[in-house]
Amino acid sequence: MILPLFRRASRNGDTISALYGAIVAQGRSPAFYRDYSVADTVDGRFELVLVHLTLVLRRLAREEALRPLGQEIFDLFCTDMDRNLREMGISDLKVPKEMERIGTAFYGRKAAYDAALDASADSGLLEALHRNVYASPSEPPPGVPRLAAYMREAERSLERQDAQALLRCELRFPEP
Repeated sequence: MILPLFRRASRNGDTISALYGAIVAQGRSPAFYRDYSVADTVDGRFELVLVHLTLVLRRLAREEALRPLGQEIFDLFCTDMDRNLREMGISDLKVPKEMERIGTAFYGRKAAYDAALDASADSGLLEALHRNVYASPSEPPPGVPRLAAYMREAERSLERQDAQALLRCELRFPEP
């Protein structure tokens, strides 16, 4: 559409696309739906993309040189969500409202996951995952603690990856 005409050109387009592709691919890993009891739905997949996007943005934010990549990955996420909405048949008039909902969801989840991952206890992370990924009004499904442990391991794994590896698109997540 017209939006790309007004965006600043990325000097790292291939890197951004590869990193974002790795985030989406990890969020679509069948193990999350099979072994972690995440619903294999549009909402379940969206939630796992947000989990992995949050983890990567946290890692990139820790180094000044990588922070611009984080913004560009977020911009690509927004572009991708807009495109997906249109492909799903959402009308042009409704896309901005849906994008606002997606933005609110992203910032809410990011704040909840950031606070929970910064805490030493898992209670906040378990609660955030139960509320967001599983959206279960009853007792937390058995996959919640497993997903919390995976997120902690993924954060440790991302922290060990050096900036140059990330710039070469060598983003590695642990096996779920």
